Amino acid sequence: MVAGSFCLPLRDRLWIVLLAALAACQIVVSLLLKQGQTLTNISDLIQGALLLIATAAFVPNCLRSRTSVRRTRHFWILMSAGMCLWTIYQGIWISFEVVRRQEVPDPFLGDIVLFLHLVPMMAALALLPHLGEDDRDERLRILDFALLLIWWVFLYVYTVIPWQTVYVDELAYSTKLNVTYLTEKLVMLVALVFLTYDAQGGWRYFYANLLGASALYASSSYVAIYAIAHGEYYSGSVYDIPLIFSMAWMAALGNFAPRFHTVEVRPSQPLLGIWITRLGMLALFSLPCLAIYAQLKADSPPVVRDFRSVLSLFTMIVMGALVFLRQKLLGIELASLLERSRSSFEDLKTLQSQLIQSEKLASLGQLVGGAAHEINNPLTAMLGYSDLLNLSTLPPAERTLADRIASQVRHTRTLVASLLTFVRQAPAKLSGIDINSIVQTAMRLIGPQIEAQGGQVELQLGSSLPPVLADSNQFLHVCLHLAGQISNQTDGGRGLSVRTWTEDGRVSVEFSRTGAAADHPFDVLDRSTKARPVSLSLGACCRIVEEHGGLILTQQNEAVCHSFRVELPAAQKSTRPLPLQARPNSAVAGSGN
Repeated sequence: MVAGSFCLPLRDRLWIVLLAALAACQIVVSLLLKQGQTLTNISDLIQGALLLIATAAFVPNCLRSRTSVRRTRHFWILMSAGMCLWTIYQGIWISFEVVRRQEVPDPFLGDIVLFLHLVPMMAALALLPHLGEDDRDERLRILDFALLLIWWVFLYVYTVIPWQTVYVDELAYSTKLNVTYLTEKLVMLVALVFLTYDAQGGWRYFYANLLGASALYASSSYVAIYAIAHGEYYSGSVYDIPLIFSMAWMAALGNFAPRFHTVEVRPSQPLLGIWITRLGMLALFSLPCLAIYAQLKADSPPVVRDFRSVLSLFTMIVMGALVFLRQKLLGIELASLLERSRSSFEDLKTLQSQLIQSEKLASLGQLVGGAAHEINNPLTAMLGYSDLLNLSTLPPAERTLADRIASQVRHTRTLVASLLTFVRQAPAKLSGIDINSIVQTAMRLIGPQIEAQGGQVELQLGSSLPPVLADSNQFLHVCLHLAGQISNQTDGGRGLSVRTWTEDGRVSVEFSRTGAAADHPFDVLDRSTKARPVSLSLGACCRIVEEHGGLILTQQNEAVCHSFRVELPAAQKSTRPLPLQARPNSAVAGSGN
């Protein structure tokens, strides 16, 4: 359970009471009853009950509801498999001593189940569930686990089975079985020590408890073997008490494991994975050495030597196939990494070019801002001189020329003011403006150019349009530029058609070629779209309209724009001039409808 959590649910308290009662019962019968069938029956049944409880505690942790991470779920599946094998072995033992009431034969074929029950647990530890790894690492880890699993099974068959089936020798069988089994326990303890040191949080707490339970189980096995060697061990003796406590500890660990917060994982540690891979390679390289050792061991029967040599060669073939598969996966992953590296390099180059372009645009904006300030000075002088000429006694023809000069200078100053606003060097003020008036002004300015190209300007202005909260100079700049974009594409005498209307609280202005087909849908003009590049001037128009809470739509086909449509929200009834910088949200100001 989690440290600091002292209030346990009723189910957990009953669980603890049940485990404590079984352990206490074993202590009582071990101390009070003498060697006999009754003591054997009670002891075997208590051990079987504890293992059943432990297995029942581990199996629910395999469910998706308990564990969402796939590798952690595999860990619990392997741990549960180990507990199931342990329970099956105890069930076989009970069938002999309790049901049949006879001694377990020696050599005993069921001992392989006892040896194998630690193999899934060691494989579970090899998955390193406390580390965050991707699917590639998990696949390689599974292959490393398969190599170690096959090697452990091979080690048991190589060391123990020959004296059990090929050349029966009870003394050699018991000795080899005890040495192999205790070695397996020692390897698991060493692995748990390293994992406890490397893990943190809930996983460290879990590994520490598993280490304690496994150490108690291994020590009880060592003590039992010592007692058997001295003729002091019998089923249910005091030597079984540590074994009972280790089983109870495992049962409690499986039940309280979900409370350890084992979902939290550390970043992947390549060093641990490398060592597991090295152990798998070392296991493969040990096979020919063991085959040579089998042939050189002169005191072994020939049939045993041949059995071990054939077994080693067969295992080498199986493990070699796994290594080949592992190398193939590594090759695929290497090719994938190279492809991702190439793609990342291309993305980096693209990003670098975009950054350079952004710096160029920023520098251009600063240059334009400075140039616009410098242009304003001679424009002011020209406007002043034209006004002086108007006040002087000039002939009517020359006075008309002076008026035209003043008009063009004022138009130029308006464009410069819009440019300064765009580069954020001149404040813009919002007020309720009449869209029709701005459109009429723009058409008076651009109309002569269109007429010179042989076209005409058609105006279809909506009546009673609500005012729009905008900057008149900026919106005039937008209208002039969009109208100029359409007029540049006119041919065959076709001119410019402009119409305005209001709908759903928004005022719309549409610029299109006269007689243009309307079979293409309108799309939002996105200045960030790569598939349809937007010029710098169009980008400026988009930015101005977006700051006024509106948007620009375009109707085009094969990169040829047929129409532009500007949509702006109608202003509220009570509008007063407002600096653009003072709005709480420049993108939606004046959007009330």
